[in-house]
Amino acid sequence: MEACVFDLDGVLVDSEPVWEEVRRAFVAEHGGAWQPDTQSRLMGMSTGEWAAYLHELGVRLPPDQIARGVIEHMKARYHDKGVPLLPGAVEAVARMAAAVPLGLASSSPRALIDTVLAETGLGAHFAATVSTEEVERGKPAPDGYLAAARDLGVAPERCVAVEDSSNGLRSAHAAGMRVLAIPHPVYPPATDALALAWKVLPNLDALTPAAVTR
Repeated sequence: MEACVFDLDGVLVDSEPVWEEVRRAFVAEHGGAWQPDTQSRLMGMSTGEWAAYLHELGVRLPPDQIARGVIEHMKARYHDKGVPLLPGAVEAVARMAAAVPLGLASSSPRALIDTVLAETGLGAHFAATVSTEEVERGKPAPDGYLAAARDLGVAPERCVAVEDSSNGLRSAHAAGMRVLAIPHPVYPPATDALALAWKVLPNLDALTPAAVTR
């Protein structure tokens, strides 16, 4: 493998609970109705896609205003309470960066990606970062991972992707990458999506160059 491409939310940052809390509150505040499968459907969507979906839930604002409002709430949470990195995130990124170039393919908006990378110091390790805002389609389409591979100058089939969500696993697999799954304990991927993984690791501590090249 010649490069490693990380997802952000749910892999390096324990942000899914924050996203759910913020978006659920936003939907309730603006007249929408949160559904039992809403969170699982939202995971991996690009900004435009999830904003349009929240509008379909009955939020009485246009999608562009929904996106701006939710993102501002997320930025405020990170600023006030810090970025909730998952255990072992800093060490795992440093280990992998010492072995191969790193990319990032995230469904987070660019503003939040830049905030997380700057506040945690992880940005120095990544040679390429892509938000699905910046490509035509969000996950589970492969666009974000293909863009990251292109920016790294590495063929997708020579990349390993690190993912946690159903849509993320499907996206990286569709891009032709070998996918390392690290399932989130609270938001596990669907069985059929997890079956696409090349390997399943229990946590970030298990992510090493040897695990990638073996």
